[in-house]
Amino acid sequence: MTGPHNAAYRRDALWIFAQIHRVSGVLLAIFLPVHFLALGLAIEGEARLQGFIAWTQNPFVKLAETALLFTLAVHLLGGLRVLVIENLPWRPQQKQMALGAAAIAAVVAVAFLLSV
Repeated sequence: MTGPHNAAYRRDALWIFAQIHRVSGVLLAIFLPVHFLALGLAIEGEARLQGFIAWTQNPFVKLAETALLFTLAVHLLGGLRVLVIENLPWRPQQKQMALGAAAIAAVVAVAFLLSV
């Protein structure tokens, strides 16, 4: 049975990168309340903020920060890809550029992980 959910374009690299861009946007939106919590703790007082900062030294949190940075880089580069697609003429190298963007995001995340 063929239908829109079995379309061949869904196996295309650019379609996959578009989905990753969407998912990264959702993940960043999920992160925002945690960020606002940290800001709120800073307003409440130094002791509450220091407790939160101590919690962030947990290795699991460091790994989550690395994933967050990767997600941010993927989303940023995916957004730039969309701007290129919408505003510049099509180039056959679009797939290679998308793969390069994913590679750059991975390098940024690994560099962050190695520096913490």
